[in-house]
Amino acid sequence: MKTNPKLLPFIFILSLLMPIGAQAHPHSWINMKTKIEGNEEQITGLTMSWTFDSLTSAYMLDGENLSAENKAATFKKLKDSVMENINVEHYFTYFYDGETPIKYAFSNQGTLTQNGPKLTLDFYVPLSKPKAISDRPLKLAIFEPSYYVDMSWDSKNDIELSSALSKRCSFELIPPNPTPEQVTYAMSLSVDQDPDNALGQLFTQTVIINCLK
Repeated sequence: MKTNPKLLPFIFILSLLMPIGAQAHPHSWINMKTKIEGNEEQITGLTMSWTFDSLTSAYMLDGENLSAENKAATFKKLKDSVMENINVEHYFTYFYDGETPIKYAFSNQGTLTQNGPKLTLDFYVPLSKPKAISDRPLKLAIFEPSYYVDMSWDSKNDIELSSALSKRCSFELIPPNPTPEQVTYAMSLSVDQDPDNALGQLFTQTVIINCLK
């Protein structure tokens, strides 16, 4: 499948949205909703919903054929392109059991829809193998490493456990806690500077999942 060049690589090309010399990271925003899927014995995957800000959405649609007869095919093409690119980046999703990363399987299951000026990508990320529930806490974070894009949940209500998992597990959402110096540094970065891939993790929320064995 030929990838839309506007979305390859996805995050880097988003830099074209901003004029040269534009100051301060982030430059693009994604509001997330996440459902942690599984049963009473194991976690099986993550259902994601990412809503892009209006400017990013407009750029993604720029030059595309949005006529009534072609809109569905256009949205499918864009969905496939975005999914291909975020697959390469492991969905920007970091899921850990202690210090051990929990791996994912390839997925192209998803839909791209539009609500007003914003696009929303809904997709499913299966784990490469189910993760058995234990009494060890699990850690989930979703972020773009350079903090060019801010990826965040508006509130704890945007995170959900499947009904079966909720019988044995609970979670807390921990906000980021960057220092004033780190905030000042992020604010100083222009859109055309080389990325600092240590920055995103400083500004990301973290979900801690605790289960009863």
